[in-house]
Amino acid sequence: MSRMKSWGKLIVLSGPSGVGKTTLCKKIIERRSDIRYSISATSRPMRRDEKNGREYFFLSEREFKEWIERGFFIECAVVHNYLYGTPKKYLEDNLGNGYHVIMDVDVQGAKKLMKLYPDGIFVFVIPPDVVELEKRLQKRNTDKNEEIQSRLATALEELKYKNDYKHVIENRDLEDTVSKILSIIENETNL
Repeated sequence: MSRMKSWGKLIVLSGPSGVGKTTLCKKIIERRSDIRYSISATSRPMRRDEKNGREYFFLSEREFKEWIERGFFIECAVVHNYLYGTPKKYLEDNLGNGYHVIMDVDVQGAKKLMKLYPDGIFVFVIPPDVVELEKRLQKRNTDKNEEIQSRLATALEELKYKNDYKHVIENRDLEDTVSKILSIIENETNL
């Protein structure tokens, strides 16, 4: 008798820009071979050190809208004046093959995913404080000052939604935060 493969769990990290979501995802994937990273699509310009198909699928606004029309996204939203979306096929294929899929998604996208995947693992990552968040955004050296200020204003709005998440973790120390998230994943995938 063959055993039917069980579905993987969706793992969503949300939080303000600059809180460390992408770094956390990378560290978690390094430690768990059963977790895949869901690469989002975006219409924003590629930053230096980024590669199409690794950090994001970089699409023109026209291409992005074509993907929307063709139903290629499980969710999409406008964030910081750019389009962002989660490609449906990659996510469903990996979950269906028993892999857990981790992604970093803004609050808008997470709310949609909470409805579609109510058994998912949703973690809101917060900074130690807004001053530290601004330092991290400046340290990234990827955005102009006006964009940093816009991201900080958005962060204050996003922080209002942290109580919509089952788990809220402060990212003060990277290794400690990774350990806490891995513990949550362990507990929720071994139910």
